Amino acid sequence: MNNMKTTLLLATLTAILVVLGDMIGGRSGMMIMFVISMGMNFMSYWYSDKIVLAQYDAQQVTAQSNPKLYGMVERLAKNGKLPMPKVYIIPSDVPNAFATGRNPSHAAVAVTEGIQRLLTDDELEGVLGHELTHVKNRDTLISTIAAMMAGAISMIAHVLQFSAIFGRSDDREGSNPLELIGAIIIAPIAAGLIQMSISRAREFLADEGGGDMCRNPLALASALAKIDYYSKHGALPNASNATAHMFIINPMVGIGESLSNLFSTHPRTEERIAKLKQQAMNPKYKEKALF
Repeated sequence: MNNMKTTLLLATLTAILVVLGDMIGGRSGMMIMFVISMGMNFMSYWYSDKIVLAQYDAQQVTAQSNPKLYGMVERLAKNGKLPMPKVYIIPSDVPNAFATGRNPSHAAVAVTEGIQRLLTDDELEGVLGHELTHVKNRDTLISTIAAMMAGAISMIAHVLQFSAIFGRSDDREGSNPLELIGAIIIAPIAAGLIQMSISRAREFLADEGGGDMCRNPLALASALAKIDYYSKHGALPNASNATAHMFIINPMVGIGESLSNLFSTHPRTEERIAKLKQQAMNPKYKEKALF
């Protein structure tokens, strides 16, 4: 269902893009904006992993420098039949983690120093399983596509806004001013909401896959509860809305409480925990009394 939902949401983004493209005046201007947008997102796709790792001052570790963490990732990657990703540590006491990279062969998993101290080994494996599931499901690619479409929609909406102010080049007969105003205001908001909905759908899939990869959904549930608690008491340094969707828990302080779930990049943690508890009832998992 989540995969179907993601496909439908991406199709809706495409439809919004097509409608706006039809409304904008001047095909040459539209094409220029598309080329600029595609170029920006092409660079983001190929280099976003390096950019975000540098943003959080992540340091790569090896089997020699951190055998425990590296060994966990290596073992889980084998369980998930994935190539071994690069492993990084973020120098921050705030517990969190994320995965990045354009595909499983060019992936990286990063965790903070704080998460290693806070979680038990079972819980940390659950978190790593979650992130490796993002890699396996190519969620970074899906997020890039969604961001590309949402960005293009916002750019076109701005062009329409300037067209409305300074006059459209084509002045098509029968054009509706209310329709134009609606497109300028509603389209970027709708695109942003759809992008967030895609992110939330992928989080549920990553939770399920992470619980299965570590063979202990309750360990991941326990880890989410701990990380969520600490996320409300301290912000991750350099955290931004642009990268918030990448983390296992939104790193922005109080985001889940200050805004409606509709505007969040992550589902409510309580809902995620409930689904993991339900998953743990499957007899194939060896349950551990973490709750």
